[in-house]
Amino acid sequence: MDKPKGKLIAVGGNEDKGSYPNPKSKKKYYLDFFELGILKRFLKEIPVKNPHIEVVTTASMIPEEVGERYTSAFGILGVDNVQLMHIRTEEDALNREFIERVRVCDGIMFSGGDQSRITRMFLDTELLDILKHRYQHEEFIIAGTSAGAMAMSKEMIKGGSAPESLLRGAVKMGRGLNLIQSVIIDTHFVIRGRFGRLMEAVVTHPKTIGIGLGEDTGVLITEGHKIETIGSNLVVIVDGHEVKYTNINEVEPGRPVAINHMLMHVLAKGNLYDINARVFYKSREDLRHTQLQELNQ
Repeated sequence: MDKPKGKLIAVGGNEDKGSYPNPKSKKKYYLDFFELGILKRFLKEIPVKNPHIEVVTTASMIPEEVGERYTSAFGILGVDNVQLMHIRTEEDALNREFIERVRVCDGIMFSGGDQSRITRMFLDTELLDILKHRYQHEEFIIAGTSAGAMAMSKEMIKGGSAPESLLRGAVKMGRGLNLIQSVIIDTHFVIRGRFGRLMEAVVTHPKTIGIGLGEDTGVLITEGHKIETIGSNLVVIVDGHEVKYTNINEVEPGRPVAINHMLMHVLAKGNLYDINARVFYKSREDLRHTQLQELNQ
């Protein structure tokens, strides 16, 4: 398959994004990652002035509030052509108006919440076919935060608690939107301690790359395989290609999983990673220097 002309932006999310606020807390649901440049970067990658943005709130149980916060955030950044898609049922995903809006918009953002809701509404639909075609053949930007990021991959983490991870079967997997293959994405990664969860997901699906996104942090994926870290926190890469031994297929459910020789990388803002080559670069300049050296050899 040719390299996609479009780009993906997967964001790690923020505490309580896309869910009901804790009734014992007075902390208000809000968006603040745009202040750190992620939404700015999303807009920068769109090759159109005053772009038409669609925000899909399907994953969230509080879609109106989530949509309002995104509309406000984009407004602060000077973008007012923002429309909301409150797709709540499978029938909504077949709505011709929504389909046509996806066909003509300049960029799309999937909110946080429950990633299984996204796949339940979008899999095997014309709407998803249009998204994939535009991503492959146009300079089209698809972004997602939290659940919206996790749903991008072919193999998707549906759930599983961090404390129980690395006990066989603790991580629940499902079918994602398949915008990108050979990776598994996890979010809220650092603050919720999901290292073991992503490791189990990766070792269950050999030859994959795990991408663990911290809060207020995202990755820009270009050409389908080049990752650049954006935002203020960390991205953890879990590489399962060189695992020499695991008992994942031998032990009973609930028993500890052994893994030998799994590789990990930690990326901060500006660092890059090539999924295909499985190589870390400290900056775009470092990547360009390496490419020039290869051309001159």
